[in-house]
Amino acid sequence: MANYDIIGNIGIIKFNNEISKSEKLEKAQELMKQYKSLKTVVEKIDKVSGRLRTIKTKHILGEKTLIADYVENNCRFKFNIETCYFSPRLSNERMEIAKIIDRNKRKKLNILVMFAGVGPFSIIIGKKNEEGEKNKINKIVSVELGKECCRYAMENVARNKLLSLIEIIQGDVKRIIPKLVSKKEKFDYIIMPRPNLKYSFLKEALSVSGKNTKIIYYGFCSEKDLEKMLASLHKEALKCKKRLKITNIKEAGDIAPYEHRYRVEMIVL
Repeated sequence: MANYDIIGNIGIIKFNNEISKSEKLEKAQELMKQYKSLKTVVEKIDKVSGRLRTIKTKHILGEKTLIADYVENNCRFKFNIETCYFSPRLSNERMEIAKIIDRNKRKKLNILVMFAGVGPFSIIIGKKNEEGEKNKINKIVSVELGKECCRYAMENVARNKLLSLIEIIQGDVKRIIPKLVSKKEKFDYIIMPRPNLKYSFLKEALSVSGKNTKIIYYGFCSEKDLEKMLASLHKEALKCKKRLKITNIKEAGDIAPYEHRYRVEMIVL
């Protein structure tokens, strides 16, 4: 009848069919009984839309709030569910990326997270570093277009006591990356949890890459079009006078029937 996400104190339900208010209320009551953390249940009434990937909701049950208080991977996050894109379904993915970086034996790593939202990738990577070997990471630069996302990201960085490690930059990556280039910034890891857009943003990532930079790119396509997507990444890199070696490909979730999110791990040669 419905699918849903639990984001701390808020449950978000997407109903598949036209059903009555009483049926919606019944489902909300079931969720509250099942998940003791829930204080609010809302209905998602529209698809993710716009450059900032926002949603619209309608209150069903409980407190009338849109502010989520959410814990993931020993990190705490606060944000507005309507104005800040966030997917709890990427929880395991975010920890996997943190572990990949944590396994690197080098010191003083510089990390760039593009399309950083309210900071989940940046903060979970930073927290993993704090729990493990100190000073492995020099800094994490977290770039996000949405002003409200950045406001919450700053708050979340402070809540997780990572102010000395994470820098939040608000703006379009197409405008921010050239500024980093002018400062001769280079990064050891570039994380690209990009939205499902035609433009890859690989050109921007490569402009702040050096030899052996590791790029973790997220692309969207059907299984039959995967090779075509990978070929386009190689072609785009060659246009930037760079070469890539793809070291790992992993399916990282479905976004529609027969269409997947793929994590593509690459090294700049």
